[in-house]
Amino acid sequence: MKKNKILPILFLGILASTNGFAQNNNPRKTYDDFKKQALQKYNDFRTQANEQYAVFLKQAWEQYNALPAITKPKDETVPPVTIPEEDKNKPIESNPIPIKDVVVPPTPDPQPTPIAPIKEDSQPQERAVEFIYCGTKYQVHFNKDLNLSLHDCNNEQLSNVWTQLSAEGVLNSTIRDCLAIRVSKKMCDWAYLNLLSSFSKAIYGTTNEATMLTSYIFSQSGYKMRIGRNRQHLYLLYASEHGIYEIPYFNIDDLNFYPFECNETQLEICDASFPQEKPLSLFIPQNPKFEYKASDLRTLTSKRYPNVQVQIQVNENLIDFYNTYPASEVNGNFMTKWAMYANTPLDEHVKEKLYPALMDKINGLSQLDAVNKLLNWVQTAFVYEYDDKVWGHDRAFFAEETLYYPYCDCEDRAILFTRLVRDLLGLKTILVFYPGHLASAVCFTDKVAGDYIMLDGKRFIITDPTYIGAPVGNTMPDMDNTQASVILLN
Repeated sequence: MKKNKILPILFLGILASTNGFAQNNNPRKTYDDFKKQALQKYNDFRTQANEQYAVFLKQAWEQYNALPAITKPKDETVPPVTIPEEDKNKPIESNPIPIKDVVVPPTPDPQPTPIAPIKEDSQPQERAVEFIYCGTKYQVHFNKDLNLSLHDCNNEQLSNVWTQLSAEGVLNSTIRDCLAIRVSKKMCDWAYLNLLSSFSKAIYGTTNEATMLTSYIFSQSGYKMRIGRNRQHLYLLYASEHGIYEIPYFNIDDLNFYPFECNETQLEICDASFPQEKPLSLFIPQNPKFEYKASDLRTLTSKRYPNVQVQIQVNENLIDFYNTYPASEVNGNFMTKWAMYANTPLDEHVKEKLYPALMDKINGLSQLDAVNKLLNWVQTAFVYEYDDKVWGHDRAFFAEETLYYPYCDCEDRAILFTRLVRDLLGLKTILVFYPGHLASAVCFTDKVAGDYIMLDGKRFIITDPTYIGAPVGNTMPDMDNTQASVILLN
């Protein structure tokens, strides 16, 4: 059955409308008149889209069954290896390493924008709602006269509530405040969705009304969402092109929708869309700026270079955010998940303390000596342990998490190490995946010997943070290079 859709409305007339002002001799007035008319057309566009959506809430529902969740890849784990003492100072030869393929993770798209410009519209009946998300206090304006009521989830009630939410000017300031927080606090899409949920719960608690408010602001912010229901409970479903692990999903029009804070596998879903809506992305191009809550001080010391010792603290509020982050892959390739972690920058608070301390230890050194010191620090300052033993399942770490938690494995070390080399030395790095193991490689601009991978005419020298004590250029024993894949990093 063909489902109802909200069709985009074209605004070619906005540009054409300037013709009516062409004879005006006052340029400022011409611009002001044009701006006023264009804004009105945009307002009409948004109003019409929401009116149509309210109508579809009365009729455009269909039963869906969730598809099985994408299982987290489970690979045979290769244990860490310590290089024999007699091999540490052996001359290193340059040996080319064949690779199976090269994984190029996609570049993140810009974040969604509202379906139409939203005019800031402060009104006397608004109050400032204070709420906390990830240990950080926020304030968003909300119309105190807006009283939503969803005793059940029948079509008529849902349509009426959407009409209340989208009434002219009622939530303009609310949406503007939320979008301003997204920009000023550098929130990725996942952080923004959870921020909206925290705001809505501060007003309505864990209720259908809160879900409806979250869904409305999320959709007006430009995100592709659908509303589902089951047994008098309402749920938000967000679209994503990422393959999210361990969450059953609903495929609607060849796009996967994931239920937010919902474990239901059968839902009746309203499949009506908004113009220009975009899926949620799980890329984190910049760290969210949460209030700083310092973790306990941790001392990390290199075994081979004892002077490379740093004391580090991280933001526990950021760690709390990472604990909610859903692991995923892109384009059906599980190796892309590591690039998402490795390309996420370190938090500024960590950089301010960690980077000067490490730079002090490598200043004036050659590239090779500097990388060897950083490599040995990552190899020996951290305690290796298997994810299954610590977490009960595979879990990759963002760089801050490796600095925070007492244990880490090969993927966590490679992610942290490549982040340090890129930031401190400005050298390009890649991740190298062998079945059961993740290592890394560095593109030196100096001449450096060692096992290497050729990419676009450049040599990337193997640097393995889990081959304990091994210097630059050594591949861990028993690695099958014919099955190795390279994962490119920013």
